[in-house]
Parts: sequence; structure tokens; C-alpha cells
Amino acid sequence: MDYEKIVLVTRKTRLEALIERFNTRGQAKFYLEHSGGDYAWYEQEHETYYTALEGLQKSLSRLAKTQVIERSFLPNFLFTDSDLVVTAGIDGLVVNTAKYLSGQPLVAVNPDPTHIDGILLPFSLSQASQAVRRVLSGQAKYRLISMAEVRLNDGQLLLAFNDLFVGARSHVSARYTIQAAGEHEKHSSSGIIISTGAGSTGWLSSLFNMANGILETFGGLPAEHNPPLPPLRLDWEAERLVFIVREPFVSKTSSAKLVCGLITPENPIIIHSEMPEGGAIFSDGIESDYLPFNTGSVATIGLSQRKTRLVVD
Repeated sequence: MDYEKIVLVTRKTRLEALIERFNTRGQAKFYLEHSGGDYAWYEQEHETYYTALEGLQKSLSRLAKTQVIERSFLPNFLFTDSDLVVTAGIDGLVVNTAKYLSGQPLVAVNPDPTHIDGILLPFSLSQASQAVRRVLSGQAKYRLISMAEVRLNDGQLLLAFNDLFVGARSHVSARYTIQAAGEHEKHSSSGIIISTGAGSTGWLSSLFNMANGILETFGGLPAEHNPPLPPLRLDWEAERLVFIVREPFVSKTSSAKLVCGLITPENPIIIHSEMPEGGAIFSDGIESDYLPFNTGSVATIGLSQRKTRLVVD
């Protein structure tokens, strides 16, 4: 594959976000210092990131034409098949970027290993250009990470790297009918979480934490008879998803038997919205990038044929 362009995806620092909110750096500093924050740390974080970004951009521009885009432009950016994508930021930037790709190689760079965990970031700044060279020469190694996908009956599509949320945009109950594993049931709940293997250590794990806490407190048996539920952790490449219904409510019109399970390529789940307004489906925690999910909408959720091609060597 001949790659014509490197697309370098960046993110705003916390200091930039504050300056946008308060209009000037001075006002941002005043706000931070008077609310007990450490302005010096925000400033240091900002300078570290942009110093790293400047060096990375220079090294990449020696290898191919390079275009820089900031994360907020991803929903409207058109990637081409001949793009090679590089991210510079936290793990969440990889997540945000991946769902807009369709097989392009993704080189994820950790710009500040001292402060960023980098579970999804295999490369340091000094390793980044060599990783890109391996992609350009066809010698790179990849992990093909499974993604979730939701398709609405009107043709709209949304992908997720970590997880999907189906429910109401506010704190009111979400109402819908769910079909899974040959069963169907009407629900009134706080929504449904659908997790990928890559996302199974995130939002999904918090649901297991909640279940374990309830079991320990109200299980009615000594702790040794109430062993904690093991967190369900899947490989990133796993060809299955997990769905869990949050806080299902039982009433004359709603049940709570079909509240969790596995989704496979042969067995997606289908959800019919019964919410006149305020229904939504969003992915990876980005509430601003969502699909409306109101009465008449039918969502089919399963594994996507697209994979994230994360360069690992």
C-alpha cells in the first residue's frame, strides 16, 4: 500500500480548554488559583505536550506529507484509504480516532510517558518515526481490534471502540423493547451498556464492581459464600460483545429477566425505542456525537466488520 499522507491527530490541553472557557490565559489562571487548582501544573502539562508535538510533527514531515487535525474535527474529517494515521495524546484519543477509520493503520504515540499510562500507546516520541517507517515499508505488525456497531432502521451508523450506550439523554428512565438470544422483553431502565473487548476494563468493569458491592452488602450469606463476580475481560480481538442493562425496573409493563448477555456475529441484539423524545445512542463517552433514538427507531447492535489496525511493532 502506498500512503500519500500522514494525518496527525492532536487534542487540546486542559489549559487550552480553560482559556476557551474564560477567554484569556490570565482569567484562566485567576480561576484556577482561586479555586484551589495548580496553574503551574496545567501550564507545564501544556508546554510538555506542545514541545512533544512540535518534535513529532517535524520527524513525520520528513517521511511524508503531514496534515494536523484537532480531535474535535474528527466527526467531519474524511480519511482516505491512502492515509496513515498518527495520534499524539492520551489513550482516549486513540479511542476517539479509531471509530472514524476504515482500516487505515494507526500509530499511537505517548507524548508524556511520565504522566500518561498509555495502555493503547505502544510508541514513545523517539520510536514514532521508526514505527511509521515500518508501516510505509510494509514491515509493521498490527493488532486487529474488534469494534461494536449500531445501525438504525433509517440507515444511520455509529461505531464504538470501547462501548455503546443506549438510553435517555437525561436521568429519566429509558423505555424500549429488547430482543436477544431469541427472547424479547419490555424494559424501563437507566439504559444499556454494550462493551467491546478493548472496553471491558472500563465502564463494563464498573458494573461488576457495583454488583459485587450489592452482593457483599445484601447477599444474606457470609462473605465466603458470596464470592465476588469475576470481571469479564475479553481480548481486544474477541469476536463478541457484552451487554448489560443498568438498573432495570420491574412494573406492570416492564420486566428484568433479559438484562445481560453476549453478542456474537450470528446473534446481534435489536432494540426498539419507546421514548417519544430524548432517546440517544452514543459511543465511547462522547455524548455530543450521538444518534437520536426515539419512538419508531430500531437499533441493531453487533460486531462491526471494521477493525482498528493498531500498529504495535
